Amino acid sequence: MHTVTKRLARTTVIGSLVLLTACANMSPQGKNTAVGAGAGAAIGAGLGVLIGDSSKAALIGAGIGTVVGTVVGYNWKAVKQDVEKSGASNLGIDVIEMPDGTLKVNIPSNVSFDTNKAVLKPALLPVLDSVARALNQHAELRAKAIGHTDSTGSDAVNMPLSRRRAGAVTQYLTGQGVAAGRLTAEGHGAASPVGDNGTVEGRALNRRVELFLYAVK
Repeated sequence: MHTVTKRLARTTVIGSLVLLTACANMSPQGKNTAVGAGAGAAIGAGLGVLIGDSSKAALIGAGIGTVVGTVVGYNWKAVKQDVEKSGASNLGIDVIEMPDGTLKVNIPSNVSFDTNKAVLKPALLPVLDSVARALNQHAELRAKAIGHTDSTGSDAVNMPLSRRRAGAVTQYLTGQGVAAGRLTAEGHGAASPVGDNGTVEGRALNRRVELFLYAVK
């Protein structure tokens, strides 16, 4: 069994290096297409084997986790500019093209929700309007909202709160004419920190909703 595992790990490493080398020689659009079509997932799966946790392999290199359909490369330039011009930049909302081919709109809680609440603040609505506009104009696009909290409080409080906040985002998009079947929402509670929960600054970073836009075949 150990021999098979070692061989699989070696094979995965070689495959990952080949994919990385190939992507290094591609144009930016080519990179997006290759990664979105599965290169990122393949590399992630390889890392999953190496760290010994195959249950998480599919999530490595794919920020949105499991979605329906195959994520493909997409030219996000116009959509990104529209979201940024809607007020995202002024609110401290980052709009980032991700290596897996998605566009992440990272919404901090201070501009989206009051403490322990899941009611959207009015200042955020123009940003979500721009996201809804993109979804309504491009039928191939989908969106997934993932709510996150800091580690203050228990899972019994944080998990439902993160789900309600993600759900508030997708419900607003539905109200702007986006079909519910093109939207998903999840809550991760405090399970996926991006900052140090031991500091005020780190906890602020962790309280967020990540809204991923992606294109599918």
